[in-house]
Amino acid sequence: MPTDPNPPTRPLTSADYLKKILTARVYDVAVESALEPARALSARLGNTVLLKREDQQPVFSFKLRGAYNKMAHLSAEQLACGVICASAGNHAQGVALGARKLGARAVVVMPVTTPQLKIDAVRALGGEVHLHGESYSDAYVYAMEQQKSHGMTFVHPFDDPDVIAGQGTIAMEILRQHQGPLDAVFVAIGGGGLVAGVASYIKALRPEIKVIGVQMNDSDAMMQSVAARERVSLADVGLFSDGTAVKLVGEETFRLASELVDEFVSVDTDAVCAAIKDIFIDTRSIVEPAGALAVAAIKQYVEQHGTQGETYAAILCGANMNFDRLRFVAERAEVGEEREALFAVTIPEERGSFRRFCELVGQLPGASRNVTEFNYRISDSKVAHVFVGLTTTTRGESKTIADTFVAHGFGAIDLTHDELAKEHIRHLVGGRTGLAHDERLLRFVFPERPGALLKFLSLLRPSWNISLFHYRNQGADYGRILVGLQVPTGDGAAFDEFLRTLGYPFVEETANPAYRLFLQA
Repeated sequence: MPTDPNPPTRPLTSADYLKKILTARVYDVAVESALEPARALSARLGNTVLLKREDQQPVFSFKLRGAYNKMAHLSAEQLACGVICASAGNHAQGVALGARKLGARAVVVMPVTTPQLKIDAVRALGGEVHLHGESYSDAYVYAMEQQKSHGMTFVHPFDDPDVIAGQGTIAMEILRQHQGPLDAVFVAIGGGGLVAGVASYIKALRPEIKVIGVQMNDSDAMMQSVAARERVSLADVGLFSDGTAVKLVGEETFRLASELVDEFVSVDTDAVCAAIKDIFIDTRSIVEPAGALAVAAIKQYVEQHGTQGETYAAILCGANMNFDRLRFVAERAEVGEEREALFAVTIPEERGSFRRFCELVGQLPGASRNVTEFNYRISDSKVAHVFVGLTTTTRGESKTIADTFVAHGFGAIDLTHDELAKEHIRHLVGGRTGLAHDERLLRFVFPERPGALLKFLSLLRPSWNISLFHYRNQGADYGRILVGLQVPTGDGAAFDEFLRTLGYPFVEETANPAYRLFLQA
């Protein structure tokens, strides 16, 4: 990513940045966000975790601090010419809000691929949106052309001393709000503006406090750059944490991070999804992936170092989450925390084997377990291949469970860390089969309580074969189950009696055209 077109003539010193942070103008638009204890997470980790709630800012992100501080230091003449930025996210909203406060024109160049939600948010704040190019790089080039031709001031998202100083006010608040022992502050890194500002302030006043930078394992430009002692440009970045998806960090942010950041931690998608859930449990708020990086890193840090009784602060840097992403986050959170294990299990295609497998699940060593997912479609006359999810309580349990299945005669493959299985295979189990003759398809509502499935199995006639079974725990008090049963034509009355005795709400879907198109031979 290109740097500020007007860099300082000499490197700013630690004293320079301390002064700039102390005199930063951010509170015309920003609020002093809360520093709250994450009580449930702290109890679980055995360390005190404090959450710096930047998700509570007016634009749901810390970005307005740096953007406004940059604009507040412009001259009247510069403001009269307007400001421009290239952004597809939180920085764009910060620039638009800051410009509205200062009475300046704000032009925001966004890629044409930007979600309409973000475009509407910028326009609602008074920003003039120009859609250009397929990527941020295309938008940046266009923005720089417009800046030169119209004499506007470019507001960089991170590589500018005034922007860095504005973000540094977060550290100023943390040290004022918590004056007791503080072992480390965990900071998400994209281009590096936030970590540069936070580290500049903390190392000037409390150098004993560690500053730990956090990046996604597929967007770790700063980590690679610091290791190489020069800025490294990534060929590609992952987009799950779009707020930190930066291919090339800034020159000034790289210089400061190299000098001041104590450690770097990388986290993966599943760990971030689990952290989003942890934050929700403690705050009832939903942060975006970038906003959960710091919490994911604290959990990983505690596990690796075995710390107890320490105090950590995590900056929740944003909450501009697209609603559609929540289903993915919920799906992956349990696996990320290793509270769910996934398996491919092979069961003999014979009477009673499914029930025997379910009974074995109930007898597995350790705490009581729930089945979180069960996907199966008849495909072979001798063996059944099922996709199974089970709750777990500690990391590493999945191997022990798989070994137990094997010891009891069920072939098992641990898929807990298999990306293909987690992302796709779990949704593709099934299809047409020529073996499912006399099949009736029913949607049931099962109560989410121990024994509900075994009751269903115990009432089945031995001559009725389960040819399809699909279940996924959705966190409700009841579960939605799709079952295919091979019921001979002459057993219609007995099957109706089975349904009455079972007492679970159901809808028969045997005549459903979707079933006939995709599941019948």
